[in-house]
Amino acid sequence: MRNTVRDEKFAAKLDPSDKEKIEKVVEETIEWLDRNQLAEVDELEDKLKELEGICNPIISKMYQSDGGSDGVPMGDGMPGGGTSSSGGGAGPKIEEVD
Repeated sequence: MRNTVRDEKFAAKLDPSDKEKIEKVVEETIEWLDRNQLAEVDELEDKLKELEGICNPIISKMYQSDGGSDGVPMGDGMPGGGTSSSGGGAGPKIEEVD
C-alpha cells in the first residue's frame, strides 16, 4: 500500500489529506509490527483488517471519482487484490515469515 500511494500516477488522483491518512496508518502499522514480532496470527489478521478498513474506502472513493480509467488495476498494491481475504494474495503467508 505504501508503494502504491507513493506512485506518482496513483498519488496524483488521491486527495492530499487521504494520502496523508494512508501514509500515517501504514507507518503506524509498520511500527506496531516492529514492536509485536511475536504476535499471533489472529492479532496480525486483526491489524490487517484495521488497515484495510481505513485504506479500502479511500481507494474505492478515488476509483469511483476517477472511473478507474487510469489503467491501474483495482486493488493494485494490496494483498489479495484489495479484498479483505486474510490468507490470499501474492505475498508470503504469515506462517512462512521468519
